[in-house]
Amino acid sequence: MNHSSTSDSLLELNRLRAENAALRALLEAHGIGIPGIENEAVPDESQDESVNPEVSKRSPLSDKIALFMSLFQGRPDVYARRWESRNGRCGYSPACKNEWKKGVCLKPKGKCAECSHAEYPPYNEEAIAAHLSGSCVLGIYPLLQDERCRFLAIDFDEERWQDDVRMVAGTCRAQGVPCAVEVSRSGNGAHLWIFFWSRWRR
Repeated sequence: MNHSSTSDSLLELNRLRAENAALRALLEAHGIGIPGIENEAVPDESQDESVNPEVSKRSPLSDKIALFMSLFQGRPDVYARRWESRNGRCGYSPACKNEWKKGVCLKPKGKCAECSHAEYPPYNEEAIAAHLSGSCVLGIYPLLQDERCRFLAIDFDEERWQDDVRMVAGTCRAQGVPCAVEVSRSGNGAHLWIFFWSRWRR
């Protein structure tokens, strides 16, 4: 099995596990038993490494990339790269293979949107490996060209951000909506992520 098919299998497996967990939580929230196993103990898959292997900092890079791609799915043809200027400004711009090439790139006088030499690298395993290794910080364009998306992020950064994120996360869990919370880069805020698991490819 090649690397591409292995990644595809892991992506599908992660998607099915999350979808299964969400459906079980939804049934439980509405007091609906699962046909055929109402009186049987449901095995805890999280404790069985053969069923639900845990990805940690010691896992192979390929497993980390597969997990990342199963969650953060955006436009495959372009991604953004974080930049910082000498005067302390920072932001994200589309990654381009011709960035700052003399005689090709319009910077600093022109804008990327006006450049006819833009060549965007794809959002793929190589880009994610660079991100996970810390050699760059990439950003994803979550809105696909057909105006669908696979995840949402809610940004909490006001004075009571800790209380707010706890309340929203608690509401999500009570409604059977899986979510993940991370503290912002600054340490003075948080992001709450919601991932969509239903099939979306036509």
